[in-house]
Amino acid sequence: MSDLNKLGLAEARDALRKGEVTSVELTESCLKAIDDADALNAFVHKTPEIALERAKAADARIKGGDAPSMCGLPIGIKDLFCTKGVPSQAASKILEGFKPEYESTVSQQLADAGAVMLGKLNMDEFAMGSSNETSVYGNAVSPWRRGNDDAQLTPGGSSGGSASAVAADLCLAATGTDTGGSIRQPAAFTGITGIKPTYGRCSRWGIVAFASSLDQAGPMTKNVRDAAIMLEAMCGHDPKDSTSAELAVPNFEAMLTGDIKGKKIGIPKEYRMDGMPAEIEKLWAEGAEMLKAAGAEIVDISLPHTKYALPAYYVIAPAEASSNLARYDGVRYGRRAQLAQGDGITEMYEKTRAEGFGHEVQRRVMVGTYVLSAGFYDAYYNRARKVRTLIKNDFEDVFAAGIDAILTPATPSASFGLGEMTDADPVQMYLNDVFTVTVNLAGLPGISVPAGLDKQGLPLGLQLIGRPWDEGDLLNTAYALESAAGFVAKPGKWW
Repeated sequence: MSDLNKLGLAEARDALRKGEVTSVELTESCLKAIDDADALNAFVHKTPEIALERAKAADARIKGGDAPSMCGLPIGIKDLFCTKGVPSQAASKILEGFKPEYESTVSQQLADAGAVMLGKLNMDEFAMGSSNETSVYGNAVSPWRRGNDDAQLTPGGSSGGSASAVAADLCLAATGTDTGGSIRQPAAFTGITGIKPTYGRCSRWGIVAFASSLDQAGPMTKNVRDAAIMLEAMCGHDPKDSTSAELAVPNFEAMLTGDIKGKKIGIPKEYRMDGMPAEIEKLWAEGAEMLKAAGAEIVDISLPHTKYALPAYYVIAPAEASSNLARYDGVRYGRRAQLAQGDGITEMYEKTRAEGFGHEVQRRVMVGTYVLSAGFYDAYYNRARKVRTLIKNDFEDVFAAGIDAILTPATPSASFGLGEMTDADPVQMYLNDVFTVTVNLAGLPGISVPAGLDKQGLPLGLQLIGRPWDEGDLLNTAYALESAAGFVAKPGKWW
């Protein structure tokens, strides 16, 4: 078999079980693809020795007949996950040289399941960004191009390296994290599938924190079946994470029947934004028709507090970031600034943080500190928390009325060029999250499925939002949508 790196998780698993291919061969194919794709800047810490060692162990395990679904499958790990003995910088200068002595729960579970780690993936610094342009490693680049234009495009953010690597077949799948859309938006931009599970479904232990009440890990894969396989390996209760849910993890793959007859799919009127591109509007309408043709009932619904979601998110997330990032001070680990004669501890904090944090992180820390300050706490932070409750209640009311899933666009546009938005008002960049942040504020599961191309040949995604803890049903609805959309486009290789 040639081009083994182009396989998905399910195809590769089945080939491994049949003895048609070994994990070492799969891994070597991915390692070669990674070495040939430095132009994408997706992998920022390569770990070929670890990969080949794990691949050999996986082959032995498969031979012995004791192999879970993920065994022997080569994947990438976002740089936000702590990986023992391997640099874990959260794409920030302030964590330069940090090699954890421990493994995050999610990456450990994947390793225990036999998955092969190929290396660490690029991302926005501390997961703050929608275009992967705030990374200390430089921009991650999308494998897609607009028509015959050779301008570099963003793979989305913050999980841009993960999205780029999966779309370019550098790995079979990758981990991502989603605080306000950081799995679903890059998945939509690069024509892959990305699911953010219910808050609490995957452990956050060992994942560098951005906003603790919003962060959630999830898989980024080539299709819905692969997402089901990888999600099952990532989920599970973790006593080390107080927000981790003590719930059994179902066999998500077994729930992919494609049968959605009688399911009620809600179409929220509030997601029809002024100035939404006609292509996005058309794709959304086509998605609803596809689900209707598959036997679902399409219902118009209202989520009245949606318009307050973005401002509430950009108060709550920076507030939590300001608190979480206070620990980076040059004392225990990571970078410490050079101090002048006579500098005290205050100067050390100031210089280290000024040098170590990029502009976007500094901006959000300052916003967060401001909204938490004594004079403004009630005016901003407390009010945003109340709005968050109203947004959560909107979803609860809709689900209580019998809606099974909600269909919306995943992003307000297709991928844009690197540098096109960085000089603009930062709010323009924040608007990329307009369809995704509500899901994080309400703690719900959401999935982005590639559903079409825009007139320039770039992928567009649709988002499905599910009931809490009902990832199995959500994945099945996504599977039906994927089957109907029949999206098979791949980027032309230029790198």
